[in-house]
Amino acid sequence: MTGWLARFRRRMTAPSRIGDDEWAALTASSALFGRMPAAELRRLRQWSEAFLARKRFSAAAGHELQPGQCLAIAALACLPVLNLGPGWLSGWREVIVYPGEFRVRREHHDEATGVVTEIEDDLIGEAWERGPLILSWADVATDLAHPFDGFNVVVHEIAHKLDLLDGAMNGTPRLPSGVPRRDWVAAMQPAYDALVRAVERGRPTLIDPYASESVEEFFAVASELHFSDPHTLERAAPAVAAVLGRFYGPQHGGAGVAVAEGGG
Repeated sequence: MTGWLARFRRRMTAPSRIGDDEWAALTASSALFGRMPAAELRRLRQWSEAFLARKRFSAAAGHELQPGQCLAIAALACLPVLNLGPGWLSGWREVIVYPGEFRVRREHHDEATGVVTEIEDDLIGEAWERGPLILSWADVATDLAHPFDGFNVVVHEIAHKLDLLDGAMNGTPRLPSGVPRRDWVAAMQPAYDALVRAVERGRPTLIDPYASESVEEFFAVASELHFSDPHTLERAAPAVAAVLGRFYGPQHGGAGVAVAEGGG
């Protein structure tokens, strides 16, 4: 564990059983849950209990972590695996929660020159392979308050965790039998390439330009849209929307407008 993180950690044990009052408070706290069918909500409660039983929660940088916050994070983390199963969230144990953005220091090695430089990034979420899921509570709370605006930091980072299940973060997660790899690549790669071209040419895009940084970020950002604004994803990249629907299951989220991303 790197020094910038270890010196801030304070663990808490979250109750793994979810009481009726706690679940009712969560589902009433965000319109996200109001659009889910009853059967899906029951399954989400089951998966959330499994998540709370298997993960350790830690507060960082003086954050006061409450059981209700742990439950909200558990529920959001289980959304992407609602139709896959809680076993898809295996291989890691800890969730670390900051009060807001957190700063990390990294080393960048330029292969062409051999020069190593230190850079600092301000992040709202991070996912480590077999390591912790790290989140800004302020941004999680914003996502709960505005669940259909196209952003969801927990879903974004869980997409990275799913991407890492096969040992490589490359924008192609371990896929269920109903989603052949060729179908995934045929949908995702052209849409990613089109987004990169649009961003390079300064064109406005429906998909956050951050997704053009790499194929793995494209998958994570598209996953956010799938759960928080599926109609915009459908308009921007219909093939991506279709393959994510097969991977994650259909969604019931908010509306979007406008036209497909320009290729060319």
